[in-house]
This record gives sequence, C-alpha cells and structure tokens, in this order.
Amino acid sequence: MNAQVDSTPKEADDSRITPIREWLVQHNIDEVEGIIPDMTGIARGKIIPAAKYSEEAGLRLPEAVFMQTVTGDYPEDWSAVNPADGDIILWPDPNTIRHVPWASDPTAVIIHDCYFADGSPVELAPRYVLRKILDMYAKKGWKPVVAPELEFYLVKPNTDSDYPLEPPIGRSGRPEIGRQSFSIDAVNEFDPLFEDLYDYCERQNIGIDTLIHEAGAAQMEVNLLHGDPMELADQAFLFKRTLRESALRHKMYATFMGKPMQREPGSAMHIHQSIVDTQTGRNIFSDEDGNSTDFFKWHISGLQKYLPAAMSLFAPNVNSYRRITRYDAAPINIQWGYDNRTVGLRVPASTPEARRVENRLPGADANPYLAIAASLICGYLGMIEKEEPTEPIAGCAYEMPYELPRSLEAALEKLNACDPLKEILGKKFVTGYTAVKESELATFIQVISSWEREYLLLNV
Repeated sequence: MNAQVDSTPKEADDSRITPIREWLVQHNIDEVEGIIPDMTGIARGKIIPAAKYSEEAGLRLPEAVFMQTVTGDYPEDWSAVNPADGDIILWPDPNTIRHVPWASDPTAVIIHDCYFADGSPVELAPRYVLRKILDMYAKKGWKPVVAPELEFYLVKPNTDSDYPLEPPIGRSGRPEIGRQSFSIDAVNEFDPLFEDLYDYCERQNIGIDTLIHEAGAAQMEVNLLHGDPMELADQAFLFKRTLRESALRHKMYATFMGKPMQREPGSAMHIHQSIVDTQTGRNIFSDEDGNSTDFFKWHISGLQKYLPAAMSLFAPNVNSYRRITRYDAAPINIQWGYDNRTVGLRVPASTPEARRVENRLPGADANPYLAIAASLICGYLGMIEKEEPTEPIAGCAYEMPYELPRSLEAALEKLNACDPLKEILGKKFVTGYTAVKESELATFIQVISSWEREYLLLNV
C-alpha cells in the first residue's frame, strides 16, 4: 500500500526558490527561519540572513535531527538512519512563507521538506508521512478535509518542575480557582494576551474560527477553520509556537501537555475529517438525497479497527495517557455516535454537505502532521476494506470498557504489530519513531515521583 510521492527537489527549474526570493525582497526581510517539524512537533532548523538564504539552494541538517527525543537525547537504536549521519537537504515550501510577527527585525519563517542528495524523500520527516497519505487519497480521486480543535492551558510561570502548575493571574488580579466552562468573563480575564494572539495569527494566515473556555481552570480551546490537511497541519504547528510566544509576552506559560494538572481534564486536539470527490467536489459521506453513504460507514469502521494500533501517534508521550481517564472529558474506547461527546468518534449534527467524523482521541501534545496522517490512514483503510462499523452509541460510552492502550509502551507494541499501518507509514519511519519513544520511556522510568516518596517511603 506504500505510495510513491513526487517530492524531488525542483533544483533545475528553481520553481520553489524564485517566488520566495521575490517575497523576501518585497517585504524587506532581514532574517529567515528555515524550520522543519521533528517527531515531537518541535521546530528545528536554522536562522540565516535573508540575502544568504536567497543565494543557497537548500539548507542542510544532519539526518539524526529526526532521532532526537523530547529530552534532547538520542536512542540507542539508530537503524532507521544512515550510521554515517550525513546531511539531508531542506527544501522550502513557498506556500508556507510567513512573517514572524513578534520578531524585532523583519523576519520570515518558512517550513521545509526534507530530501537526500539523490532527491529521494526523508521517510522519517512527519511532513512526508502526511504527504504520502494525501497522495494515496488523490489516486483514488478523494481529497480529505480536516479541522483541528486545539485545547491548551494558561499557567503561571513555573521554573521548578518539582512544583505543580497553577492557573495564572488574570486582569482581575486573581487566579481562576474553579472551572468556568464556556464562560465569556473567564476568557476576558486574558484579553490582552488573546488580542496579541489574534493579531499574530492573522498576520501569519492562521485561520482561527472560535475561541472558548474549556472545562479546566484557565483551559481554552481554539478551533481552526477547515481545509487542506497539510495546510491545517502547518497552521497547527505554527499556532502552538505563536500561542507560547504570546503567553510569554504576558508573563504566562501556555502548555499543550496532554494532562498538565491533576484533578483537571486533559487537553485534546480533536480532528474533524470528511472526504470530497475531486471530480465533483461533493462530500462522499453523503448521497444526493442527503443520506449517509457506505463510504461514511466504511470510514468509521476503519477508524474503529485501526485507531488503537495508531494510538502512539495520538498520545505520543508518557503524560498523554493520564488524559485517557473515564468520566474526564476524554474517550476511553473507539465507539461512535451522533452528537455524542462521550465516544471516541463523534458525528456532529450538520448538513449533508458538512457530514464528518470527529476523532476525539488525539491529545493536544500530538504532532499535528502525524496525528492527522494517522487518522486519515485509519479511515482510508476502512474505505478500502469495506467493513461495517458497530452500531452507534446513544448513551454514555464512559460506562463501557476501555478499548485503547493505557500506556505508551502498550501503544508502541500495538503499532509494531499492525502490518497495514506499518506498510503505509513506512517501516523505516515506524522503526525510528519507536526508537525515539522507547528512549523517552526509558528516561521517564528512571524518575522517582513525589507520589512514590509520599506513600512508599515509610510504608513498604
């Protein structure tokens, strides 16, 4: 099922570099941030003078950039990369060029794709993984449409990781001490921050639809406008950085941790997804009479069948699994239902043209490229295998058994045991991703928590 993507750098015709050179001159740019998303979704790359960027045909980084863990370490298993750790070429996507609105000097940021010297793509690159699945859809005459919803917490600056996080001080001079779901006044407490955020996002073409207060103390949610999956993954990637920068300017932290505070709900990145026919532009989840189609049911069946095996891409950190808790605003299974927020797969009330599935499994800490790719892969496999989903759930799915891995270790085992997912993601990618996450897990296991000291020190 592997797809071959035409992603060779276009060095001969200079088609990517020329419009960027013109844009940099037109906007009097002094510096360029050439970035890529790594496995975690952290922006890696180089900052160089604009004049030098225009003269060079591609930046270079070591291939091992994709093997770096969130702690800054590297795994023992390097089999996914060349042992010589040679350079990869970063080739700019001209559609991603934007101003860096908070920079003191005129600065542009450009997201890059990654290739080897022979023009072949770097299979470990998250952007390539997403492009692969989009190419597979295109060959079937399908175009996915997605809309991510990102939840996050605002917290007081915390420079000592031994201390729990706390809500920040708002305009009133007081922290939020109780849950204020959907409260306008609670959002207004942070108006100066959000005014900067909206301005920064508008200047970067990040399409914010709505901003609401979620269930946790100082927990918010931003919905991005629906559109092309690669464009939306780029926007989510840039939004995280933009929000963190906005918060720092107001003496706060913004965190996308899956579960940053005990006794508070975790943060999700719900992904709404539908498919349109590239010839007609019609949503293939609805027929001409407005009824749901077989494709709609098959897509759901694929999500139900493969989401547990893809869980490590939706919950990529040891902390992620603290969010997957019964009765805590997060799904614990892969049941589905109409306008039901207790299931893993919700079908929102909509017109036939907007019929879609909301995947509620991904955490806000997930890499948006990998989470969107994995969700679309699962639905794609369902439409190829053409199996029936379970019956929709009308009641509370929290009362039903757990159907998802409860730890990163269990999730990685399921991923490596699932041949269809491994084939599409690429065996090299799965090997590298597993090595990175197992290394992070090994580092975490060495940490002795305050709970262990509190309850075990003098009692066992």
